[in-house]
Amino acid sequence: MQQYTAEDLIVRDIPHAEVRCVVTPARAGWELIAFAVHTLVAGALLAWQTADHELAIVPLSGALRVTSGDRSWQIGGRASVFAGKPHALYVPRRSAIQISVSADCEFALAWVPCEVDYPFCEITPAQVGVEIRGGDHATRQINSIIPPGFACQRLVVVEVLTPAGNWSSYPPHKHDLHTVAADGRLVEADLEEVYYYQFARPDGFALQRVYTDRASPLARAGYGFDCTLVARHGDAVLVPEGYHPVSAAPGSDCYYLNVLAGSAQSLANTDDPALAWIKDSYTGHDPRVPFYDVTT
Repeated sequence: MQQYTAEDLIVRDIPHAEVRCVVTPARAGWELIAFAVHTLVAGALLAWQTADHELAIVPLSGALRVTSGDRSWQIGGRASVFAGKPHALYVPRRSAIQISVSADCEFALAWVPCEVDYPFCEITPAQVGVEIRGGDHATRQINSIIPPGFACQRLVVVEVLTPAGNWSSYPPHKHDLHTVAADGRLVEADLEEVYYYQFARPDGFALQRVYTDRASPLARAGYGFDCTLVARHGDAVLVPEGYHPVSAAPGSDCYYLNVLAGSAQSLANTDDPALAWIKDSYTGHDPRVPFYDVTT
């Protein structure tokens, strides 16, 4: 068991590095998710072996080509994460790929152990479902890249865009217990989660609180925690357990890429019972979302 501190839960960006903001299971203190952001300059090439992992590739800015044997996919093309819907590629285990770029490109890689074979799958912007979630000053935009039900074993990947000054991941929710109802319905999954942040302004930031309650496994073992972190452009926040709301600072339009994996390929979660009432109080949506045309 681990007693988490705020420093344990944040992985800082490495400015100007080719490989940035690296999360490994050993660094995170969990079992499954590995994550990294890469920047490649024009003409660069990255070779990758998935081994016994399934992999998601999400361009953040720019475009890239993925080649595996005699197959290839051209993905990406948006100027930034605030400029358009994502374009991604799911890569199965035991695959050898090469990533090449003809112009500078920044992209995220997320991979988890996998014991089942699934096919390569390109996720085009037109296939990405968009939801406006919450309301009032808790309005945000959700882009579902690899949602529950996708043909993979463990990965779930979504983007969330939150207008400056708004709350996100609110009301606070958790997914640290695998709970099944009497009728067989999954009530809550036990999931690890990465929040990878970018901001429309380079000086932007968000506050994220990560806290356990008495039902969380670490709290029951005497290792509960309550941490508040400052996330800046390029940082990642780790959520091993507990509730994890976000507040975007005024003037800081906020983006985060969520990667989840755990006991089910699911987003089943439980709201903080002390704060779930807020859902019934919303009177409308913030007109600043969606951030761009989501019809194509």
